[in-house]
Amino acid sequence: MSKEVDKESRKQVKANNTSTGVPVYVSTCLLYNYRTMPDPFIPKRPVVAAYPRMPETAGEVELMSAYLKEKGFDAPSGSLYDEDLRKRVKNLEFDLLIMAGGDGSVLRAGHLCAPLGVPILGVNLGRLGFLIQIDRHEWREYFDRLLNGEAWIENRMMLHAEHIRSGDSLGQWNALNEVVVGRGPILRPVRLSASVDGRLLTSYVADGLIAATATGSTAYALAAGGPILPPELRNILLVPIAPHLSVDRGVVLSEGSRVSIRVRGENAVLSVDGQPSITLMDDDHVDIHAAEVTTRFVRFGDPGYFYRNLTAHMNENSLGLPR
Repeated sequence: MSKEVDKESRKQVKANNTSTGVPVYVSTCLLYNYRTMPDPFIPKRPVVAAYPRMPETAGEVELMSAYLKEKGFDAPSGSLYDEDLRKRVKNLEFDLLIMAGGDGSVLRAGHLCAPLGVPILGVNLGRLGFLIQIDRHEWREYFDRLLNGEAWIENRMMLHAEHIRSGDSLGQWNALNEVVVGRGPILRPVRLSASVDGRLLTSYVADGLIAATATGSTAYALAAGGPILPPELRNILLVPIAPHLSVDRGVVLSEGSRVSIRVRGENAVLSVDGQPSITLMDDDHVDIHAAEVTTRFVRFGDPGYFYRNLTAHMNENSLGLPR
């Protein structure tokens, strides 16, 4: 949206705020629609990646690559974990990564692409697909729409987590879904305290505490009883896991908040986006805030797609619907 259009829209809304009735509503909606319909995205240098733990993706990405080549694009394909492909992505040889797999595959692609600003287009060959708009039988249609300029870029907030022990940093990570401090191999709750912007929020006796993004609100946080947040929000969501005589509700923090989760005892681990856990010691803390990078997704249709897709997924595990 041009600055001139935005400035004029603001003037119109401000002027109409002095009156009543429909004009304010219409002008506000006009401004909203300008802001929520981003510029179209048309890639020039796509690459197609398969998730190696899903054998069926290998053949599908070859078909995708061949289809794009028919359209005049040099679109190489390979495994997401292929070192040569990853090196070429890191060298910014591509302006789009098409990821064939499920939500987990897209998460892993996000860890590769987010620091580079490379957008991701997911094609769902898995079961659930909260992060993906395109099903396995639809990709040709959507590829045509992509090349016709019908796609746009959606930015999703990520979290930055740092593991601190005795003042020393032991590791740093970015997460698209969540950072979890939970119980370790011994089947008993852990004691944790959570501080927000340097002030104690509360203490927990629980199986763990989830710090999630809006994207992660439909993942582990949802399973733990947390609310679903709109994907464009830049708020951190705190959700306890099986709390015992502790605060048992999720807390949505204001944008820009910084969280510190401190371990009060043994038997605690840290996991970032479901990756292998890291052992935490007594008095270790994990500091979490919004990351400087975002994960960029290619989307189709208006930004209300999220709500239209939401209910289609909510009962799949109960009903056993095929994907």
